[in-house]
Amino acid sequence: MAARQASESRGTHDDDNSVRQRILSAAFGAFMERGYADTSTREIATRAHVSKRELYALVGNKQRMLTACISARAQRLKAPAGLPEPRDRESLAQGLTAFGVRLVSEVSDPVVIAVFRLAIAEAVRAPEVAQILDSAARKITRAALTDIMTKARSARLLGGDPVKMTEQFAGLLWGDLILGLLLRVIARPSASEIARRARDATAAFLNLYPEPEGARPRKPLARKKSPEGSSAPLLSPIYTAHFRMEKPG
Repeated sequence: MAARQASESRGTHDDDNSVRQRILSAAFGAFMERGYADTSTREIATRAHVSKRELYALVGNKQRMLTACISARAQRLKAPAGLPEPRDRESLAQGLTAFGVRLVSEVSDPVVIAVFRLAIAEAVRAPEVAQILDSAARKITRAALTDIMTKARSARLLGGDPVKMTEQFAGLLWGDLILGLLLRVIARPSASEIARRARDATAAFLNLYPEPEGARPRKPLARKKSPEGSSAPLLSPIYTAHFRMEKPG
């Protein structure tokens, strides 16, 4: 009896989730087509094939629907899972590049750009759209990047203010790409173009913020005998990684 009741409860929960996703999908489609201010809850309910009572019970009002739509997508803007802790400049470069690739790949998606356009179009009539976008997406991205910068500074790999460094890296990463996408004057970059953009932004950023002086002791250059018997310097891995990172791309 108890097992049957638990099974029925799970079935009801699954059905509610399915209906909720249908409502959110209908709401998002209506917002994109008609605008946020001109979309009514009645229209959303009609598109989702539910009653207004069910709509409010499962999701809530129109603002909550928009928040849910944006928040679900915003979770993909967090730092990539399994990103290693920055132990040296090379691992820091790898982490920043991976984050940059994730960020540009997600934000340049046509659906996300459409949400930005919606926020701009509704800035006067429905400023809550931009406010939701800022709190649910933009702040998540900045918090994740600031966390990377803070850890790098704690490891004495960077010497600047984490918030300022976050702004600097974001500026180098995006350039005027967002503006071009919003205006539809440039196409979404390919995967290889996104990867190159992230690498270039990382290299430029690390050039702006070199490793702090005295951050870690430098080992004397090892020397090995050349074929002629003279001694030649052998670069340590730290130097090798540094030169490889700053090599013009």
